[in-house]
Amino acid sequence: MKIYVSGNKLVKIDSLPLRLMPKLKKYFPNIEFVEFDPTENLPSEKIVIIDTIIGIKKVKTFSDIDLFGPGGNYSVHDYDFLFELRLNKKLGKLKKFKIIGVPPSYSEKKALEQLQKEIEKLE
Repeated sequence: MKIYVSGNKLVKIDSLPLRLMPKLKKYFPNIEFVEFDPTENLPSEKIVIIDTIIGIKKVKTFSDIDLFGPGGNYSVHDYDFLFELRLNKKLGKLKKFKIIGVPPSYSEKKALEQLQKEIEKLE
């Protein structure tokens, strides 16, 4: 299994998933965790992405992009990623996906504990 991890190391509110990546690799050695820049091409395979989602209260897995409203665009990442998901869905390229959302306000410990539970559900 491959899980794409997205975020921005330079923006604290958007860096938590990337900061947790080394710990996730140790906890799940059979899963390939890949840093993903959403301004690049979205993989066309069945995908699982871990990303920061503003407005959620706990780590949560989403499989329907229609649940995301228009939201605010704080960086190129915000605009391009949701746009890319919606475009690929409309073109029929995005068949199955899961986004594991992490609240930006979580501590690393709390986020890691909840991410581990969500990832175990995927296996």
